[in-house]
Amino acid sequence: MRAMMSLRTGGPELLKLQETETPEPRQGEIRIAVRAAGVNFPDTLIIRDRYQYKPDRPFAPGGEVAGIVDSIGEGIQGFSEGDRVLGLPLFGGFATHVCVTSTMVHRIPDEMSFEEAAGFALTYGTTIYALKSRGDLKSGESLLVLGAAGGIGASAIELGKAADARVIAAVSTESKAEFCRKLGADEVLVYPQQMDRTEQKAFSASIKATAPDGVDVIYDPVGGNYAEPALRAIAWNGRFLVVGFPAGIPAIPLNLALLKGCQIVGVFWGAHTAREPDAYSREMEELMALYVAGRIKPRISELYALEDAADALRRIENREAKGKIVLTV
Repeated sequence: MRAMMSLRTGGPELLKLQETETPEPRQGEIRIAVRAAGVNFPDTLIIRDRYQYKPDRPFAPGGEVAGIVDSIGEGIQGFSEGDRVLGLPLFGGFATHVCVTSTMVHRIPDEMSFEEAAGFALTYGTTIYALKSRGDLKSGESLLVLGAAGGIGASAIELGKAADARVIAAVSTESKAEFCRKLGADEVLVYPQQMDRTEQKAFSASIKATAPDGVDVIYDPVGGNYAEPALRAIAWNGRFLVVGFPAGIPAIPLNLALLKGCQIVGVFWGAHTAREPDAYSREMEELMALYVAGRIKPRISELYALEDAADALRRIENREAKGKIVLTV
């Protein structure tokens, strides 16, 4: 098989397209002939040894794929060779073939393309878990989404609207703002890409002007200097959802949690899928139903060939993407 391999610690430029042995599925695994692979921020971390899990080298990054069931290991029922599926392997997806634990493989509707399927599970899965289980978002409440034009932010706009919330999207450029408006955001705020204390105060004031009573739920997949000004604009009994840190791990004054009477809640979707598999399975069923009903749809903004994976990862690292970036295999 062919795979974009990480041979040593470093950035995307160190990935090499190599011929390597096609893996055989072990007990409980399904081998997928990959047709498309999603590109996500954790892929940029895992090749630099900055992710929670550090695979032995050489390995291929790529935590979500879509394709055809190619071979089935022992002890698996309910799948057949030739099934159209998406899979979540954690790593190994930037390749022509990958083996995935069967519990992390899901059939996809006939109307869902492989490109859409490769950009579906990680973003929408994280977001439905965050908004429903961790944030308890209710109809009529307000939802602030930071980094709203990225793949995970876009999913939060769609699922927030599906929950009948008032969605406020926050982004770094006017072109991203227009993208969010087309997704259905009720309000859009543009913040600077670099924030000092003065700019933080201005950003917090703009949120408060949009939501005078405070924001009920804040969805933060950005971190860095954007987190604190958002938290300062949270409502009483609000929920601040900690999703990711591409802008760095923020230093949050914990007195704000006391003064605001709010919750700061971690969202570790990967651990959720392993620790609470029944809930995860129900969430995936709900997401598939929303897709078939036309309520959600991955926005694939850019397609790259497998051998151009480094360019795709750089787009993610530089926070230039709108919607999802996908590799075609």
